[in-house]
This record gives sequence, C-alpha cells and structure tokens, in this order.
Amino acid sequence: MNSITPATTGIILLAHGSRDEQWRLPIEAVALQIKQCEPAAQVRCAYLELCPPLLLDVAIDLIAGGALQLKVFPLFLGVGKHAREDLPRLIEQIRTAHPGVQVDLLPAAGEYAQMIAVLADIALS
Repeated sequence: MNSITPATTGIILLAHGSRDEQWRLPIEAVALQIKQCEPAAQVRCAYLELCPPLLLDVAIDLIAGGALQLKVFPLFLGVGKHAREDLPRLIEQIRTAHPGVQVDLLPAAGEYAQMIAVLADIALS
C-alpha cells in the first residue's frame, strides 16, 4: 500500500481549526478512512489554532506512544501564511525537541494533482 510502518509512524492530519465543533467532522472523517484502510495506523487530527488538540501536543503524544517518524499532512487547499511560515516553524520546534524522531512535512492537500482532480470531478458532477 505505502511506506508507512503503522507501529512506528504517526500520521498527523493538520487543519486550521475552528470554534465550531461541526467544522472538524470532515477532518475526522479522513482520519477514520485512514484507520479503515490501515487499522494499525497511528493517525490523529491536530489544529493550528482555535481548538484542541494543537499540533505540538499531538506530536508529543504520538512520540510518547512510540512513534519514531511523524508525517504531518496539512489539509489546506491553498498555501498561505500558515503553511509557508507558521507550520515550518512548528515542525522545527518538534525536530529540535525530539532529534531522534523523523518529522516529515507533506505538501498541503491542495498541492496534489489527485486533490485537484477530485475537486474538479465533484464540481462537474
């Protein structure tokens, strides 16, 4: 399927955050889909602001649970200030605090051709 070793890799689905509890539902649905595809996956949702859990807290929790690698997947369609400036700074904080852990920052969701194709298909349906 892919190169993820579920026992030692933590997947963090990162979104902006909102005070509205229902806003989280699509993010959590992606996490659930990952768990259905790979039941042993250590997948968690995290948010930059406005609601818990925050990225740093989720990273600490996954590392405490045995993760040796973190894959942070920003669920952003565009690459704005958060993705260009804030997120790399947070990733560096995790790397500095946990030098034995590999922390990979994936491109934002909107940078993937597959995501663009899915959105176009939905708009055309």
